[in-house]
Amino acid sequence: MDKEKKKEEIMEALETVEDPELHIDIVNLGLVYGVDLDDEGNVKVTMTLTAMGCPLAGMINEMVTTAVKSVGDIKDVEVNIVWNPPWSKDKMSRYAKMALGIH
Repeated sequence: MDKEKKKEEIMEALETVEDPELHIDIVNLGLVYGVDLDDEGNVKVTMTLTAMGCPLAGMINEMVTTAVKSVGDIKDVEVNIVWNPPWSKDKMSRYAKMALGIH
């Protein structure tokens, strides 16, 4: 398994997961901090949310899991939600900032 290629595929899949409130994908929002993949096909996605206590955390977790599993040869997905470092608008891509009218 080419891990780097597989990680790229996983990141592409994560770009299909939109924040339900902002309607921008979680990658461009800067919510995905890292993707770890082991030799057995187990994936750990380390990410954050735009706000603590987000009522949609469970739904986003399910969407992330589904997106990652859509990539071939993935056995298990763990979504690790962290609050450090805290998310800020600085983590957003230029695309996300333009789409939300933030300059």
